[in-house]
Amino acid sequence: MNLLIYDLKEIDRENIPENSSDETVFVSDNGEIKPCNGCECCVISTPGQCTIRDGYENLCVLLSKCDKLIIISRCFFGGYSPFVKNVLERIADSYLLPSFIKRNGETHRLKRYSNDIKLSVHFYGSISEKEKETAKKLVKANEINFCRDSSVSFYPSEKEIKGI
Repeated sequence: MNLLIYDLKEIDRENIPENSSDETVFVSDNGEIKPCNGCECCVISTPGQCTIRDGYENLCVLLSKCDKLIIISRCFFGGYSPFVKNVLERIADSYLLPSFIKRNGETHRLKRYSNDIKLSVHFYGSISEKEKETAKKLVKANEINFCRDSSVSFYPSEKEIKGI
């Protein structure tokens, strides 16, 4: 299954190949998402399940079943848009275990699930070279925590993203 997280107001689902549209779950901003409150219930009390009831409580379950995570986001100072950042924060605690491991001299949490995810990030907007550099580092950090492989692309506007 593919999981597509995006901040575009509209997405042209016709540009997604027919054989993948049934296997793609779309996560977009319905205006109801609440920020992670740091309660850590999804880590300990209700493992993998967020206790905030706003329609986005199943994000971890979706991620645990996906093979490819596709993110489309306006680039904000080398990072994700507020909506996409919020979704990823809500996923992070529930998808990762409260156990830690050292990787390349850095402390990281272990994955709760064993699925092998390929991450594909598509940033759009007026993006400086410094912001691109920061965005690439961010995606690489996400890869270390969630995925086996990642790619990042940049587009001058959201119109250019169609057909990815």
